[in-house]
Formats: sequence, structure tokens, C-alpha cells
Amino acid sequence: MNKSKIFLALLGTFLIGVSLGIVFTVLNPQFAENLFSNLKQLFGNKLDGVQDNFSLFKLIFLNNTRVAILAAFGGVLFGVVPLGILFFNGFLVGIVVEYSYLQGESLTKILVSILPHGVVEIPAFAIAGLGGIEWYLEIIKGEGTVGERFIKGFKIAMKMLGVAIFLLLIAAFIEAYVTPNLAGYNL
Repeated sequence: MNKSKIFLALLGTFLIGVSLGIVFTVLNPQFAENLFSNLKQLFGNKLDGVQDNFSLFKLIFLNNTRVAILAAFGGVLFGVVPLGILFFNGFLVGIVVEYSYLQGESLTKILVSILPHGVVEIPAFAIAGLGGIEWYLEIIKGEGTVGERFIKGFKIAMKMLGVAIFLLLIAAFIEAYVTPNLAGYNL
């Protein structure tokens, strides 16, 4: 399987998660409301000390970088971890989008709250996961000793993780500085 197919499969997994999150919310609005409330409380607690855009930027960037590292290193485990991360994030996005819509939020505001940073952030997670999967594939299909294949795959994964972290830096900037202005919820 080539890199572009794996990348597209990872993005597709995210979109499947979004779709299922929306369907789940329509079918189980009470559970979705409880989950949304718990997510709000969880993220609200993380946001308690955030008083300015730079603090928000740091929080978002560090959190997303941890997820990207997990996707890259977890990719070596048969590619399961990055698929799970993208599916779960998509599922949560689907729940948040549908729940917000059911609560009367306009679709435009919902999309403006998600898309500007999401179009950079989600591919970044997919790139990190792709690096981990490439590492795994190099170990099982590469040339040379297992040790050589492990090191070669690791180098590939770390280069891709570097690209992902750079993209996450951009996404965090957009989410902390641009999205609040566009969506009308300034700090």
C-alpha cells in the first residue's frame, strides 16, 4: 500500500468517525448530551487557567503534539493506534457538531469554529500516524536486518512527525488567534 492510500485511509477513518458521531447523537441525544457535558467539563478544567490567546495556543499545541507523538509511535503497532486516534477524534467532532446543531447553533458558526484549524490539524494527525505505519511497514517489509529496518523506519516516522508538529503549530495558532475571532468567542 502506498503512502497516499494510507494517508487517505486515515482521513477516511476520521470522516467515518464524524459520520458515526452525528448518527450516534441523533439516535442517542441524552447520551450525547451527557458526553458533551463531560467533555465541556474536562476541557473547561483545562481552560480554567487560560486567560489569553497565547496560553490557549500553548495548551492546544502541547495537547495536539502529545496526540501526534502517540499516533507516530503507536503506528508501529500494526497501524491500529493512529486509526483509533483519527476515528475517536472524528467521532467526538461528529457528536459536538450534531449536539451543537441540535442546541440551535447555526451550521455556519459550527463550521467556522472547526474548519479553519481542522483543515490543518486533522491532516497533521494523519501524517504523524502515516509515519508510524511506515515505520511498521519498513520493519516487516524492508530490506536488511531487523535492526536496520527498525532504525530506517524510525527515521521515516520522525521526519513525518516533524512535519506533523510543524502543521500542528500552524493549526494551534489558527485555533487560538483566528478561530475565536471568526466564531465570535474571544478570550
